[in-house]
Amino acid sequence: MSSPSARLAAIKNHLDQGKLLRRTKMRKVIVCRDLGTDAMGILRACEDIELVVWPENRPCDRTWLLDNVTGAEGVALMLSEKVDDELLDKAGPSLKVISTMSVGYEHVSLPALMKRGVRLGYTPDVLTDAVADVAVLLALMATRNVKATTSIVENGQWPESTWAPFSFCGPQLSSGLLPSLAFPAPGTPGTSSNPSGESTERTVGFLGFGRIAQATLARLVAFGARKFIYTGNPNASASSLQSSSAADIELATKHNLPQNAITRVSIESLAENSDVLFVLAPGGPSTYHIISHELLARMKPTAVLVNASRGSLVDSDALAQALGEGRLWGAGLDVVEGEPKVSSDHPLVKEPRCVILPHIGSATFETRRAMATLTARNVIAGVRGEPMPAELDLTAWT
Repeated sequence: MSSPSARLAAIKNHLDQGKLLRRTKMRKVIVCRDLGTDAMGILRACEDIELVVWPENRPCDRTWLLDNVTGAEGVALMLSEKVDDELLDKAGPSLKVISTMSVGYEHVSLPALMKRGVRLGYTPDVLTDAVADVAVLLALMATRNVKATTSIVENGQWPESTWAPFSFCGPQLSSGLLPSLAFPAPGTPGTSSNPSGESTERTVGFLGFGRIAQATLARLVAFGARKFIYTGNPNASASSLQSSSAADIELATKHNLPQNAITRVSIESLAENSDVLFVLAPGGPSTYHIISHELLARMKPTAVLVNASRGSLVDSDALAQALGEGRLWGAGLDVVEGEPKVSSDHPLVKEPRCVILPHIGSATFETRRAMATLTARNVIAGVRGEPMPAELDLTAWT
């Protein structure tokens, strides 16, 4: 048996631990969707955090969020949750951080956050490769008539379809030199690499030239692309255009391209000269419908438009009209304005040369786990007043 003094010491230790636990401040954190085993495990391991988790496998109900957000210090949410004055007022002065599982933040009112001193965490970088993969996938699907050809197989029409020399042909994405079509002179051995052959060099354009665009460029170098143009800021002064900056030259050198292979141009020149135009810019008021009737009218009838950023950048009606009138070869879209409310009778869904994916750019197991983990770490650091792994600098929006 233990001595009376030992028992008293044990009781005192137990009481001291209880006092310590009572002094530990529990920080309320709202989680608007189950973030998966890894991220939720990180959150649940925090002894100073009280989790309130939306229990259903669907977008968080707005009423539930407003009812539960009062007194929260952090909120981890998705693109489907709108962060505005109503939500922030309901949360109250305790709120320190919003952590969104996205690289985009157009669902968040930045002025409202700044007014209240609330920080914003997001998930850049971790989805760069996944989105770049999908951008190239969309370009291939649009150029090679994947929508029309797969429907023939799925609808059982392949056995009845007849092969023809140019059936289902489209523009070639890869660049190079095709063999000459000229017959050799009598008595002259033929050649399969005649330099007078047809060039398939493609000019690849980018509206937006950040991480995802540059990762897409890297993939297209492997397709033989050697000429790239871009518009990083559509409102840039004319004096800064039609030139390769030191960063452009450095990027070209990295990919063993000529120094002038990457050139910044005006948005008008971008539309006029791109064989494939990738839209990879942020959403928001400054880029709303930047792909307009006027810009589409400047594009080549053999060109393809790819949008893997935000649906609001492209005027859907203008794009459908351009495709329907044959003024544009095709389009590949991972995003559509108004998504996910895109019905089967939507003008772009009905277009045979428009391929649409349901916003799956980041949809790999590896990327989504990384995004969820980063979302969790951002909200933990935010409620503790520590540096976040990925915080948007709101001072740039003043």
